[in-house]
Amino acid sequence: MLLCKDGPWGVAQAHARGNYHDGRDQMGNKSNKDRVRELVECAESHFGEKVLHSSAPGGEGRASWRFEMESGFVIATSRPNFRRTHLEAVALTKLAEYCDDTPRCLGVVGDIMFQSDVGGRRLNQEIMKYGRRQRTDVAHEAIASIFRVQSAGRKSGLNRSMPHLGANHDWIRNLVDATSVLKSFSAGRSLDVDQEALCERITSPAVEFVKWDCRSGNAAISDNGRLRWFDFEYCGVRHGAEDVAWLIGDEAWPVQPQTMEEIVVSAFDRTNHYALDPYLDYLSVYLTLHCVQRLKLILKEVNKRGWLSKTRIRKYDDAGVHPEFAAHICKVGAYFAQRVPLTRLIGLDFEDAEKVFEQVLKSGRKDVENMKVPA
Repeated sequence: MLLCKDGPWGVAQAHARGNYHDGRDQMGNKSNKDRVRELVECAESHFGEKVLHSSAPGGEGRASWRFEMESGFVIATSRPNFRRTHLEAVALTKLAEYCDDTPRCLGVVGDIMFQSDVGGRRLNQEIMKYGRRQRTDVAHEAIASIFRVQSAGRKSGLNRSMPHLGANHDWIRNLVDATSVLKSFSAGRSLDVDQEALCERITSPAVEFVKWDCRSGNAAISDNGRLRWFDFEYCGVRHGAEDVAWLIGDEAWPVQPQTMEEIVVSAFDRTNHYALDPYLDYLSVYLTLHCVQRLKLILKEVNKRGWLSKTRIRKYDDAGVHPEFAAHICKVGAYFAQRVPLTRLIGLDFEDAEKVFEQVLKSGRKDVENMKVPA
């Protein structure tokens, strides 16, 4: 096990040594070569050993680098917002006391965080190697691990100390208003949804720790088969079902929505703050709106870049800018929207939109302009 010479935490000692690079603005003006050199110097000073090799797991434009040290692998993370880095470090340290589903924080030096390497086999790519039964098993473990992380958040007190996410009324209003994006691909029934009731429904008390951004590209499977989540920079507190929604509402996630619902029921942690039925109702409403956001992102990116290959999307953990993924997110949205009367009309619009993107997929079109809902 690779440990820093000041122990597994070492924040106070790290700050005592001073910053090893100059922060966001200066880093933004430096080449990747300069950036990596500074990270390497920092790692060698912090751990007291040489960096033998470096690589960028998510691509050179991302925040984290994998270093092979003399005694093992370590991830060096330097984010634009150092406050998020420190928040992430606190969360990982506290979670590690109660679960083994996240990286371990190995120290913070200025605005660089070192963490244990959870492996290079990203969940979004690994799951595509499996058959349907194995995919279901992996999906169950992914959901179960989310519940374990949230349980660790309660035991460690993170659900009482982290920032409340999505508390701003404008954020909630924008989430609800985005349903208008479906109008171009449907009969526009979503315009008749009670938006005030939707806003009220997702105005959630802050009771559960959430990782946020639990897309499948933010989890990895180790050599011994352990699934762990990483990238906790946006963690905070909210209802809790949002983390599950991020995974199910990942447009590149290859497990069908009805199967995912069954998995949630099976893996549900009854020690949390909710009974199962109210939890599923909130999950359905929030996931409906989340799918709208994912579709909105896909449409924005296809207008900028055109459709991308599925291989590229999974390799670089990119937005699902492919008509098959657009159709899938509409399918997920339709399924969960129609579980709850409040969002049923949105579900019908999602069904229309799914047909549009299936048509795009069959036709090989490069855009979605002036596409009509098939009769």
